[in-house]
Amino acid sequence: MTAAAISRDEIAALPIRRYEGRVCLVATAEDLERAMADIRRETVVGLDTETRPAFRKGESYPPSLVQVATAGAVYLFPVQRLDCAAALAELLAAPGIVKAGVALAHDLRQLGQVFPIAPQSVLDLGKVARRHGIEQTGLRNLAGLYLGFRIAKGNRTSNWAAPRLTPAQIGYAATDAWASRELYLRFRQLGLIGEGRD
Repeated sequence: MTAAAISRDEIAALPIRRYEGRVCLVATAEDLERAMADIRRETVVGLDTETRPAFRKGESYPPSLVQVATAGAVYLFPVQRLDCAAALAELLAAPGIVKAGVALAHDLRQLGQVFPIAPQSVLDLGKVARRHGIEQTGLRNLAGLYLGFRIAKGNRTSNWAAPRLTPAQIGYAATDAWASRELYLRFRQLGLIGEGRD
């Protein structure tokens, strides 16, 4: 049985893990088609978004990046620099692909302000954890509790709308989506969710 909570010290003692697989920054129409061909073969993907941080009251920005983790790669879609709307709307609406992540309602609300979406088969892992008595339902806490590793926080408030993302930003963004997919697989293995979806 997994503990219901994990302390800062316990998280700090865990090894840091980063996604070490293939990362594809989707920059052209050809990249987009290749990414979607891979994604369409999946039954579950990890999903996350990154948004340029706002530091002034009343200031907000649309999502800059959508990250999708498959079994073999993480795809980074720069939504303000490449027209990914149709491809991402297709993914979000696909009933046969579970989109797993943490606090996805907020991400989807923001995306829905950028282009029309009709999400199906979206699974918020934080809600699943809460239903099973877990008190801390953020991605970092859940990774510590269920996957036994720590996700570095370093680039969370960096400029995701920059014309060129740094290697550190790319690694951070890919790790979040990958960890979401890994958590889904772990939850399914533990019987916290049924086959396919909750």
